[in-house]
Amino acid sequence: MTQSIEKSLLQNFQEYFGESDQPVRLFFAPGRVNLIGEHTDYNGGYVFPAAITLGTYMAVRKRNDSKYVMKSDNFPGNQVEIDQSLIVNDPNDDWGNYPKGIIKELLELGVPLAGADLLYHGNLPNGAGLSSSASIGMVTAYGLSQLVDFSISTKELAFLCQRMENRFIGVNTGIMDQTAVGFGKANQAILLNCKSFELEMIPLNLGDYKIVITNTNKRRGLADSKYNERRQECEKGLAELQQVKAGLTCLGDLSLELFEELEGTIKEPLIKKRVRHVVTEDNRVLLAAQYLKEDQLEAFGQLMIASHLSLRDDYEVTGAELDALFESQKAAPGCIGTRMTGAGFGGCTVSLVNSNQLDAFEQQVQEAYFNRTGLTPTFYMCEAGPGVLELEKQSN
Repeated sequence: MTQSIEKSLLQNFQEYFGESDQPVRLFFAPGRVNLIGEHTDYNGGYVFPAAITLGTYMAVRKRNDSKYVMKSDNFPGNQVEIDQSLIVNDPNDDWGNYPKGIIKELLELGVPLAGADLLYHGNLPNGAGLSSSASIGMVTAYGLSQLVDFSISTKELAFLCQRMENRFIGVNTGIMDQTAVGFGKANQAILLNCKSFELEMIPLNLGDYKIVITNTNKRRGLADSKYNERRQECEKGLAELQQVKAGLTCLGDLSLELFEELEGTIKEPLIKKRVRHVVTEDNRVLLAAQYLKEDQLEAFGQLMIASHLSLRDDYEVTGAELDALFESQKAAPGCIGTRMTGAGFGGCTVSLVNSNQLDAFEQQVQEAYFNRTGLTPTFYMCEAGPGVLELEKQSN
């Protein structure tokens, strides 16, 4: 499948952009699924993502001027063309604003860019919570820096892409998505402390179980979701706690025991619920890493279920469709753990399902979910895969 995508992308590149004396280079950046640890990243807490084998492919070739011409197989009618002397966010450019923002960040960093033709192909469902934005950002940043032989670390790339989303797109994302897309490895997940940026690779020994990502097929846009509102609520809770606890820099500093000691100082019940989710979710992430190291897969699955319930009840970011999918999957054959993944309000769930019962699982979930919502879910069988990389370099 991957080889056919690469071949088609290169053929389309030649058709769109024609011949040149410059080589065409091909790059890939994965999407990511967060196995557990939701809405903790921007609170300085722990997350537990894995890069997946779906993502964004990019064919790129140098130009002899300062222009960037960008096309996407996913949006064939929408070509984006800019000069690097003038880069602004334009709603009419839609997806093209992400690579535009990356070009702006690379130029500010001093990367000696000089124009390029770029063609993208993504096999991630857009707006589903698998981080298509970080995927296109990272593949662009890595590919363009490689194109001009500019050395930049994976960590620097991750923070550059985060800055792009914060400053150019206007979404206050944390660092988890870009880290998973950059540092991912096959059959491993990443235990990441978002405050210190300490990370540990944790083996995913899933045995007879598969990672199943299920799309609710309810589209949600991150920028217009409740994401920024929840961030503000967490900041309010932190400010209250800082009045009684010196040295507290983020909610990720709170252990479960310390929160239980201090929660009475938070005046508003709503704010207390938000903080409770962050603290208990951090605790679940640390337990999850421990359980996987000990091959306690069913215990890990129970933590996934508890995570969803916390996101539903304390953080209130699930919504009718995600909750219907969660309930359908929790009751389905072979499923030992399931939860929403991503920002919420639509998007996807991630489940652990016995490989011998995948067909029965899909059939029961599809029927139950459709009966409750009128929507048909889409299932993706995924493995944990490598982070951003160059696939091949071709003479033209």
